[in-house]
Amino acid sequence: MYDWFAKGGPVMWPLLLCSLVSLTISIERVLFWWRERRRRSPRLVEEIFRHTEKGDFDSALSIGKGTLDLAARILISGLTHRDYGFMESIQVAAEDEIERMKRGLNVLDTVITLAPLLGILGTVTGIMEAFGVLSASGIEDPKAVTGGIAEALITTEAGLSIAIVTVIPFNYLVAKVQKTTQYLENVMTRFKVAYRKGLGGDDAAK
Repeated sequence: MYDWFAKGGPVMWPLLLCSLVSLTISIERVLFWWRERRRRSPRLVEEIFRHTEKGDFDSALSIGKGTLDLAARILISGLTHRDYGFMESIQVAAEDEIERMKRGLNVLDTVITLAPLLGILGTVTGIMEAFGVLSASGIEDPKAVTGGIAEALITTEAGLSIAIVTVIPFNYLVAKVQKTTQYLENVMTRFKVAYRKGLGGDDAAK
């Protein structure tokens, strides 16, 4: 493995960095979603809805205080700041949660794009060196040229491998963000209706 890495040339080092970054972020994000799944409390969210619809905002705040459920946190934020900006509060809280879910995805997207380009760069520089050998030795030593080209292709292989392996967790994580964002939008819509009912008027929460 070390010989294969060494034959790839200096471009293999940034490729190694890309692979380590991809692996680290992928593991961290998978653990993040695992924790969020364990923290989900649909029953608590429904309880907050029930108390809010009855206008019992203090009870809703009490049962939701300190919750780790991401949807419940948004609802509690809206109730906490209802006297100053109910709609704005839940919107800002939702945006904060979505940003937290998206953390690291831009880096993975960059790795998917950058790794193959680095691989091509390594191949181009390797081929240039191979042709330099050809111009120096002529066609008397074809093995030196073909061997150099074969080694130059190592970086392309490495770059494509990193991109392919990274795109799998990236697509999974993007799908999780999209699905959870849709869920939060549905929860927020229901909560706005429940809040209006709790206030006793359709125009009260505008």
